[in-house]
Amino acid sequence: MVQDILYIILLSTGSIIILFILTKLMGYKQLSELSVFDYITGITIGSIAAEMSTSLDGGVEKPITAMIVYAGFSVFLSFLNEKSYLCRKIITGTPIILINNGKIYQKNLKKAKIDLSELLVQCRVNGYFDISKIQTAVLEENGKISFLPKAEERPVTPKDLSIKSEQEYLVANLIIDGNVMKENLISSGKDEIWLNSQLSAYGISSAKDVLLATCDMNNQFHLYEKTNEIPNKESKLIN
Repeated sequence: MVQDILYIILLSTGSIIILFILTKLMGYKQLSELSVFDYITGITIGSIAAEMSTSLDGGVEKPITAMIVYAGFSVFLSFLNEKSYLCRKIITGTPIILINNGKIYQKNLKKAKIDLSELLVQCRVNGYFDISKIQTAVLEENGKISFLPKAEERPVTPKDLSIKSEQEYLVANLIIDGNVMKENLISSGKDEIWLNSQLSAYGISSAKDVLLATCDMNNQFHLYEKTNEIPNKESKLIN
């Protein structure tokens, strides 16, 4: 019995390592925007790995081979997508216009297997409770719907008001959960002496007491301490 448990632990660890390597080879698309084939491949490889990790019959060569074949085929299709527009069109599909210029295209809704109720739900989820405010709605290849509001309904930008605005940049995370991100610190042109001085200004003696500390391009330092406090009763109103 103990040997069986140890064997399952060994197989599970091996399957996790293999899945990690195969996911790296197939690319981060497996983690974000999935095509239909990517979705099927991901589920299939995961199922094979799960079955392999609990199998007591031995013979891991077959499931490993199957996972490699699926991953290899996914990589091959990604290569075809890059090299051929026709292949990309067949494999990943093309965007479908659902709404445009005040018209809802029923044939395209049927083609996309979306009914009107579902379309209205997606409109509301994206902030459009009045469908008449939408100029164009497009079903993308990854299954998400993109919305283009009418010109008079889109948010006003500083450019519209002829206001000059400063470009925003990424904020560097200098401390995460008590750990100093040394590479981020160096990349932002800072050192630990500077960081310690910022902590002292907040009355903090050690980075271990910090949950998150950030710094932007304008040297604006923000710090969030670790705390065991819980929100007051007023926060229950958002539940």
